[in-house]
Amino acid sequence: MRFGKPDDEGGRPTDVTETLLAPPPGVAAAWDADQAVTALYGAEYRSLVRLAALLVRDVATAEEVVQDAFVAMHGSWRRLRDPGKALAYLRQSVVNRARSVLRHRAVVEKYAPKGLPDVQSAEHGAIIQLERDAVVRALHGLPPRQREALVLRYYADLSEAEIAAAMGISRGAVKSHTARGMAALRNALEPS
Repeated sequence: MRFGKPDDEGGRPTDVTETLLAPPPGVAAAWDADQAVTALYGAEYRSLVRLAALLVRDVATAEEVVQDAFVAMHGSWRRLRDPGKALAYLRQSVVNRARSVLRHRAVVEKYAPKGLPDVQSAEHGAIIQLERDAVVRALHGLPPRQREALVLRYYADLSEAEIAAAMGISRGAVKSHTARGMAALRNALEPS
C-alpha cells in the first residue's frame, strides 16, 4: 500500500493498515506477528465487533467471533502474503465466522427439542374437579325443568328456540326456568 496525498494536517498517510503494519524505521526484522496483530487489535477491534454484532445480533457472540478471527490471523501471520491486506483478511474472517455462527444457530433451532406444552398442575386439576363436582351436585338438587333448561343452554349450547322445542315448552318458560335455575345454583354454590 502506498501513502496518499498529504491532507491538511500535513503528510499523514491515508491508509491506516499501512501505518499499523509497517515496522518502525530500521526494525523490520523485529516486527513479528505479535506486534502486528497487537497493533491491528488495538486499532480495529471495536469496529470489527460492531460489524460482527450487526451480523450475529449478539454482542457477546460478536466479541467471540472477532477474538477467534484475531487468533486465527496470529497463527497464520507468516503465511499472509501481503501484510498490508491484513485488515481485509480480518474483515473477511469475521464475516465468514459470523455466517458460521448463524448457520449453527439455524441448525440448533431446527433440531432443538420441542418444549412440552404447558400443563396445569395437579392441584389445579383437583380444584377444577372439585368445582365441577360441586356444580353437578347443585344441578342435581334443582327441579327437573330448571336442570334441563340449564343443561341444554350451557352444556349443549342450544338457543332458546331449540331448548323450547326440545322441552316442549314456550320460549318464555325457557327464560323463566333458566333464570330460576341460575339463581338457585348461585345460592347453592356461594360460600356460606
